[in-house]
Order: sequence, then structure tokens, then C-alpha cells
Amino acid sequence: MKKTQLPPIDYAFLEETLLQLLAIPSPVGLTDAVVRYTASRLDAIAIPYEITRRGAIRATLKGREARPARAIVAHLDTLGAMVREIKPNGRLGVVPIGSWSSRFAEGARLTVFTDTQQLRGTCLPLKTSGHAFGGEIDTQPSDWDHVEVRVDVPAHSAKDLDDAGIHVGDWIAFDPQTEVQPDGYINSRYLDDKAAVAVLLAACKALVDSGVTLPVDAHPLFTITEEVGSGSSAALHGDIAEMVSLDIAIAAPGQNTDERAVTICLQDMAGPFDYHLTHKLIDLAKAHGIEHRRDVFRFYRSDSAAAVEAGNDIRTALIGFGADASHAQERTHRDSLQALAELSVAYLMSDPVARRDRKSMGSLEGFTEQLKPEEMQVSTTSLPDPQVFLEADGTVSPDN
Repeated sequence: MKKTQLPPIDYAFLEETLLQLLAIPSPVGLTDAVVRYTASRLDAIAIPYEITRRGAIRATLKGREARPARAIVAHLDTLGAMVREIKPNGRLGVVPIGSWSSRFAEGARLTVFTDTQQLRGTCLPLKTSGHAFGGEIDTQPSDWDHVEVRVDVPAHSAKDLDDAGIHVGDWIAFDPQTEVQPDGYINSRYLDDKAAVAVLLAACKALVDSGVTLPVDAHPLFTITEEVGSGSSAALHGDIAEMVSLDIAIAAPGQNTDERAVTICLQDMAGPFDYHLTHKLIDLAKAHGIEHRRDVFRFYRSDSAAAVEAGNDIRTALIGFGADASHAQERTHRDSLQALAELSVAYLMSDPVARRDRKSMGSLEGFTEQLKPEEMQVSTTSLPDPQVFLEADGTVSPDN
């Protein structure tokens, strides 16, 4: 693959953007503020965009040709919770927004967003004090039915909470607890997917600052419902032939992902990603010397899955920043964010997988090819005829 010079990534801009994103609460359904922030970042970079009714953003980087267009997507929404019960003891029962374990909510500080104000509180197990419950604090179940929110108001009854203006259905955002270490490690909730949003904005800035002309139109997408499954399906249009999702990649035992590299995912729980687009990304990483890993995720889905399941006939791929403890207290490294940004830029500067993809339907001419005839040959060994080496009673012939 031909190697071209990549424009430099402004990492200071990337990190500043990440920290600002983390400062904005954005659980699914409470995303207007983060949409407005991201739109203002695009304005500052001078990238035009449109916003859907609910807030998904589709920006445009013009290329030499309009088709086949491509999309590159990251999601603005995060995990969170919602009030499901005003309890008689003056505490709140909660239900998660998105899929995550209550064990990572226990002990966390949080904000309850009521109709009129914001109230601070803490998520606690039902039995918290060892002085009151002894060993029961270690044996109680760990699930959302066994945690509750203690709001920082004088509340000892459901009426007290009602008087404070709290209602069933109020949103809850947990504190990110962000730390950026001098050696490059970044710890925080919600790196999924605010780190990828910051990477995508930094990649767009690098391309605009360099003045490079892209081969085809590219559409950076910023979605708002990925954590609950619908994701990018609302912001696509028929001209888009390829879509690459930027998301968290899972560093854990049994996985190949590394916190200091970009991961190229070959398959998640929705099935394999597009062969040609995925291998194009692998070739780009190799050509540009970008530290990368290949991986497969068994319990994972992304914006790409939502796009295909919505009926879009597009090539999809997933690349991500390596992170430990996804959907918990996540950790990544600046090297991984840098690598993801560089691969994103390399992809946007590269030619499309197939020019034939300009149209959704066409002839066989220009269609991609995975296996050539000579690669389909199966090595077989001819087995001997049993009548040659066996007697009529099934014993081995003395001549053999």
C-alpha cells in the first residue's frame, strides 16, 4: 500500500477536548449539552454539519468526488441511571441507562437532574455500615435491586424527596473521576466513547489544518444513542458506502487489545466486519507504522451493528482505543489515542475500497475478490481401497 505523509495530530487539542467532554454529563437521553459542545468544536474547526431532530450530528469533509462517500462515527452518549422509585426510607431506587454492572456504581458520587435543579448524592448498597450490619455487607447481592441513591438533602421519607422536587424518571449522571497521569495514562468513567469523540475531532482538525483534499466526501458522525443500541442508524444517507466506528477496545485476559495501541476489530457479537474495509485498515496501520492489534469481541456491539441492522447496505469496520475495565473505571493511554487518531486520518486520506461502491447495485464488473481460484484448492489424501488390504472377514490380508 502506498504510504503518504500524514498531517500531525494536535494532541494538546485532543486532550483538552477530552477533558471538556468528560465535564459535560451526557447519559443517553440527556445529550443536548454535549451535542451543542461538539457542534461548537466543529464550528471552530470550520467544518459544516447538520443535526437531526434529536441531536445526532453529521458533518461533511468535501472530497474530490462525492461518491462513494464514507462515514466515520463516534458516540456522544454515555451510561448513566434513572430514578425508578421514591423509597419510603428517603432513598432512591434506580435503574441503569445502558448495560453496566451495579458493582461499579457502588460508592460513586453522582448528580440527580430534577425538573428544576441538580442535587448531589451517592450510590450505596442497601447495607453499607459494617458497624450496623457486620458481615452482611460482604454477603449481600450485587445488582441494581440492591443499591440505592442517598441524596444530599434532609430526607427520611418519600414525602421529603417529593418536597425536594425529585420524581421517578429523573436522570442520574455519575461523576467521571478523571485523572490524567504524567506518564500518559488516563483514568475515567466515560472514556467510552468521549475519548473517541475527542480523537475524531482531532483527526478532523488535522485534515483541515493541513489543507489536504480527501479523495471522496467523508462524513464525521456523532451519535447519541449507541449505548442503548440504535446509534448511527439515524444519521446515515444513501451515498455512504463505508462506515468506520471509533469506540472503546477491550483490554482483558483472553483479548489481544493493548492499552497503548489502536485495535482493529474483525468481529463483534453482531458478526464479522467487512473483509475488505477491515484489511484496508490493517494495511494502512502497517504502511504508516501505527502500533496496532487485531481482536475479536464476543460481548460487544457498536454503531456499525446498528447501521447494518437498520437496513443500510454499507461496508462497516470498527477501530478503537485500547482500554482496561470497560463500562467501569476505564483506563487508556495517550499512545492509544494518538494511534487511533493517526489511523483515522490515514483512512480518510485513502481511496475507497471499491469505486464500484458509488452505486448500491451494479454488475459483476469491479466487484471485490477475497479468494482466487488457486487459493481454494484443498489438499486431500487418497485413501487405499479396503478390498486391497482386508480379507472378506475384515482381517488384514497377509500380503499387506
